[in-house]
Amino acid sequence: MTLSTESDNALPLDMTIFGGMGDLAMRKLLPALYMAYLHGNLPGSTRIISTGRQDYDRNAYLAHVEAHSRSFIAAENFNDKTWDGFLQLLEYVRLDVQQAPDFGALAAASREGAQRVFYLSTAPSLFTTICEKLASAGLVDKNARVVLEKPLGTDLASAIEINEAVGKHFEESQIYRIDHYLGKETVQNLMVLRFGNSILEPLWRAPNISSVQITVAEEVGVGSRAGFYDGAGAMRDMVQNHLLQLLCIVAMEPPTSLNADAVRDEKLKVLRSLRRFGLADIARDTVRGQYSHGVSGNQEVPGYHEEKNVPPDSKTETFVALRTFIDTWRWSKVPFYLRTGKRMQRRSSKIVIEFTNPPFPLFPDAPGGVANRLVIELQPEEAIKLQLMAKEPGSGMHMQQVALNLDLQSAFQQRRAEAYERLLIDVVRGRLTHFMRRDELEAAWEWADPIIEGWSTLGEKPHAYAAGSWGPAESFALLARDGYHWVE
Repeated sequence: MTLSTESDNALPLDMTIFGGMGDLAMRKLLPALYMAYLHGNLPGSTRIISTGRQDYDRNAYLAHVEAHSRSFIAAENFNDKTWDGFLQLLEYVRLDVQQAPDFGALAAASREGAQRVFYLSTAPSLFTTICEKLASAGLVDKNARVVLEKPLGTDLASAIEINEAVGKHFEESQIYRIDHYLGKETVQNLMVLRFGNSILEPLWRAPNISSVQITVAEEVGVGSRAGFYDGAGAMRDMVQNHLLQLLCIVAMEPPTSLNADAVRDEKLKVLRSLRRFGLADIARDTVRGQYSHGVSGNQEVPGYHEEKNVPPDSKTETFVALRTFIDTWRWSKVPFYLRTGKRMQRRSSKIVIEFTNPPFPLFPDAPGGVANRLVIELQPEEAIKLQLMAKEPGSGMHMQQVALNLDLQSAFQQRRAEAYERLLIDVVRGRLTHFMRRDELEAAWEWADPIIEGWSTLGEKPHAYAAGSWGPAESFALLARDGYHWVE
């Protein structure tokens, strides 16, 4: 099966992965490119060039791919002949990004007239250097594209600095700021759910909606990322990008078209309408947490301070919950609750739309709580559930909540591509809709920066929560005072 396309790229493709020996390249990028190759979604003349500082020849590099990447391809998708064909696309160039002469070797490996895509799977601090040296080596032309992996900066100032530096060599239309959550099928389906169904759009506003929850819970701890993570924390790592992007799609106005800028214009309006936090708001409406020793997956796991490369006095948050508002007519007085954390009870990402209860209690025996919810599950399974009240069988008018379930896995026969595969195909075909524009990124930082600075000013330690739980008790109190609870 071949995924539908808007247009096929007529140029041969040279995709260069900086950080090509790294964890992301091996676990996500190469398996995604294999799947794109398997299903005929790469140009006929494609080469994938990985760079790294290891002094490997091509055979040693291919052996590394066999050892570290092949296992991340599902068994039902693996085919020896296809895999061998895919390996023929792979090249390796030894390259230290600080050494300008090394870019000469990359230029020698690049084909004249090819569609050049540069995937920067490196620390953001290297983005400027890489782009400058690519330009100096004559590798940036009007057809070139650059993919910037998150995090894009640590605050607004550093994000502007990166954008300015990359923008010296690439036009905005050539820059793909990737957030893999925007490649998830259910996230993209949210646009259709909202704007393709007249039954929902009239209700998608205050006062019909009483609250919105967005949760991205991870079962894993920081693991090998502790060195990076301790300088970032959950706000920078998850809220400022993933959760805000989900919020934008939930809250945006209908775009005038599916043109990339039309969609991103509406998302930008949401970010600019997010209510800013003062110190009193931060103290009242945000919760920081840090996991302690506990049990996850039936195994004892260490607390954050016991992880390798984590300072014993670290105040870095591994959990954030907050309440915010969007100051527009559509969302006036509707609270948006955002939550993310590591070492949570289970891996779960979902959006919960809670509708207002009927204005008159006609059925006195109705159970308490929210009568109607729309639950959009993003992971580990992708599904949409509409929770309604229904009469229990038997005499009387006793009610019970039931769900209309749309299991997207079984509803469609077509294969469901993974997020990175879908987004990489978008890059190759020049589709920018599901990538962040510069002003989007900077607007997100403008909102997030005062919260991070406020936490520093307040100087409070994150609340402890046991690994394998749903986070600190204070996050439940955050919703309870408004009469809500987290939907697990």
